[in-house]
Amino acid sequence: MSASKRDYYEILGVPKNADEAQIKQAYRSLAKKFHPDLNRDNPKEAEEKFKEISEAYEVLMDKEKRSRYDQYGHAGVDPSFGAGGFDFRRDFTHMEDIQDILGSFFGGGGSIFDMFFGGQGTATRQRSGSRASRGNDLQIRLPLTLEELARGVEKTIQLKRYESCPECQGSGAKSGADVRDCPTCRGTGEVRQVSRSFFGQFINVGTCPECQGQGKIIANPCRSCGGEGRIKKEATIKVRIPAGAAQGNYIPLRGQGNVGPRGGPAGDIIVVIEEKEHPLFARHGDDLMMTLPVSLPVAALGGKVTVPLLLGTAELTIPPGTPSGKVFRLRGKGLPHLNSTGSGDQLVRIEIWVPSKLSAEERKILKQLGDLQQGRVPKPYRWEPEGG
Repeated sequence: MSASKRDYYEILGVPKNADEAQIKQAYRSLAKKFHPDLNRDNPKEAEEKFKEISEAYEVLMDKEKRSRYDQYGHAGVDPSFGAGGFDFRRDFTHMEDIQDILGSFFGGGGSIFDMFFGGQGTATRQRSGSRASRGNDLQIRLPLTLEELARGVEKTIQLKRYESCPECQGSGAKSGADVRDCPTCRGTGEVRQVSRSFFGQFINVGTCPECQGQGKIIANPCRSCGGEGRIKKEATIKVRIPAGAAQGNYIPLRGQGNVGPRGGPAGDIIVVIEEKEHPLFARHGDDLMMTLPVSLPVAALGGKVTVPLLLGTAELTIPPGTPSGKVFRLRGKGLPHLNSTGSGDQLVRIEIWVPSKLSAEERKILKQLGDLQQGRVPKPYRWEPEGG
């Protein structure tokens, strides 16, 4: 073993007391990042990285090897402790774990040995066969008022989308006899390309460019859709917005998007919620905030005021001597929690209203009040802005 080998814990980015779940999660993330088939630009560098993290994973997941490594370092897993150096074909004892982690990269199927070293050292992949292309998703932005979001609402939306052609029933051909196997992929919908990696020889399977994975070509296309198997039509859909939804929330309508070409499945419609600005309330999570102007007599003497709510009104008692900027909390008067019980609160910030124009009588009364309060006004004090 080379003295310059990196520490296995450092390679996986886990602490020395990491449990199996942490090690597996770290390997899963790194294997996806450095897998050779996902790094076409730098395949050799990716192979070395992938081999390094796989070796670290194997050693740290094996209790005996990890014990020797913790005690003696790389010397503990040196060939002198067993027959031969580290070899992927022989020393990987956690193949089921690695299959679970990497299987999705190759579409599953077969053992990890078959996948990497199969029979004559050639990795194989099962042919998926011809397949119809899925239609595109459609995204719709739906502006809603706070009142609508508080109650929950059902909206009707008009849009244009691709639907199956009624003349050819989505086949794209004038008749069934006009559909033939693609000569490039011979009806499979896939083409294969051989590449090599440190695991051995790989057969990379991709979509046929001639038929776009359909496996079929059309000799005589349908006149209505031009061989697409779909036409654009006006459509009307309904979507239910739950109470408590917020800006950026989205609702997927499965299978209601564009139909795929030539009988392909439909995509989805993604309805994205947008909040219209409210003239009175500002939203913070499920809480609502507003400013309530009150007269000086009410702030000084106290009293009851009517507070507008998003849906209705409420009565608020103002204690005597309430200063400007005082915030009152009305419990449960905010927006409902999405997908759960209860609601947020409404926060009411008091602002003492100062009239810009006064009648003669008002001016007289205020002057009398000013004379009575002479000498009682607090002294100046230093003002610090919030966060300062």
